[in-house]
Amino acid sequence: MTNHFHGVLNRMAFFTALLLVGVIFFWPQFISIATSNIVLNGIIIGCGVFGIGLCFVEMFKLLPEYRWLSGYVHGNKNAPLPPVLLRPVALMLQARPKTISSNTLLGFLDMILIRFEDSRESVRYITNTLIFLGLLGTFWGLIITVGGFSNLLSALDFSSESVLNTMQVGLSQPLSGMATAFTSSLLGLAFSLSVGFLGLHVQLAQNAIFRELEDYLSAHTQITAPTEEILPQINLLTRELSRYVDKHENK
Repeated sequence: MTNHFHGVLNRMAFFTALLLVGVIFFWPQFISIATSNIVLNGIIIGCGVFGIGLCFVEMFKLLPEYRWLSGYVHGNKNAPLPPVLLRPVALMLQARPKTISSNTLLGFLDMILIRFEDSRESVRYITNTLIFLGLLGTFWGLIITVGGFSNLLSALDFSSESVLNTMQVGLSQPLSGMATAFTSSLLGLAFSLSVGFLGLHVQLAQNAIFRELEDYLSAHTQITAPTEEILPQINLLTRELSRYVDKHENK
């Protein structure tokens, strides 16, 4: 199972290395895109780099969980407890019960799923934030473009001989707005896809832990017949009914 973890981590590292090679290879173009609106694009780049780093942090947090589960499945009683995700389940399974009930199995699996979902919320938020920043830059650039064309048209005097020079100077603002719109959208989508791809691999690693634990616990689960679960309740209701009937007959 640890080999599966290292395989996922290697794919994430290979993808990140490809991103770095692409940025280095197209460095002049990347700098021109980033400096078209250095404030907004800088925020997008910083948010994207933070999201990529967060994905690797979440992956390394899974390593103790992998080690504990591997040791537990192979009967290692001295395996250190996992720190976060599987710790409640590990504490309840320390006694290594021979069998567990189906209800206990469902409770364990639901607990693990909830904890996995919570751990992925940060990566999802970063991905959505990158998409939002890209859209924000698009609308921001469109506002600048429309405002620039409006100012240009109001400043043009077609009876003047310098109308072409005035138009040439006035086009700089609309063009800068279009550059902001396109570059922010490009960076936002590119980084959101990158963080989403790495977040998907984090989810794959978590699913591997979940399936391994589910298979092991399912092999030690005792299925209780429905009649065995309902029979104590039926006996209790029968006694209560008999007591009620005897009470009214004595009256």
